[in-house]
Amino acid sequence: MSTIKSSNEHLTLNADGSSKDIKFQANGVEKGSLSSAGVMTATSFAGSGASLTALNASNLGSGTVPTARLGSGTANSSVHLRGDGTWAAAGGGKLLQVVSMYTDSSTGSSVASWHATNVTLAITPSATSSKILVSFNGQVYVQNTSGDGGIAVKIEQAIAGGATTSPDELMTRDAANYTGYYTSEANGQFVHRMPLSGLVSPNTTSAITYTVYFIPYNVDGSGINSLNGRSTLTLMEIEG
Repeated sequence: MSTIKSSNEHLTLNADGSSKDIKFQANGVEKGSLSSAGVMTATSFAGSGASLTALNASNLGSGTVPTARLGSGTANSSVHLRGDGTWAAAGGGKLLQVVSMYTDSSTGSSVASWHATNVTLAITPSATSSKILVSFNGQVYVQNTSGDGGIAVKIEQAIAGGATTSPDELMTRDAANYTGYYTSEANGQFVHRMPLSGLVSPNTTSAITYTVYFIPYNVDGSGINSLNGRSTLTLMEIEG
């Protein structure tokens, strides 16, 4: 074994001349070099890399980067890596549950007051921050023999069996908010499909019941599903 040693001062290896490199050999085979530009080259490196800087991630050729190195927090199947380097659950908008019903049961009247129909459905939100997307599609019927008349439809909600309320998000107004209006020049029986929807923020985890109502105005008959129709009501809980 040969040893180059300096005990009193720095050991200097010097390759004089322009573009001369310092070569490191073993058994006459070059294993590494230090170029005149200061670039160290070797077949491999071992030891701590704590002081290495400006490493290029595009040079990673194998293996998997641990999730802890990608961001703070705990990585699992229900979170994603945000732009600020944090593992976090997805934001609002996630669909949490869907319930739906349909009925061909008819409800009819010519009396000018709000009438509850058999189109009714309940949902229990999983969080107070959740929103409920309410979607109704049903058959609306009117019989008009003289004069001008109309029919209006609305959806009301009742939380935990309490009183019904009229959320503005469900476009609930008064009888002047007609779903259909018919003049004396268009007398007869009229049927059309009526879509109605809205996004409600009930702020509760109690069961909420949504019910479709209708009100006739100056007609001989009106209702929901009155001519062999069918109506559907769908409730979707969306993460807030």
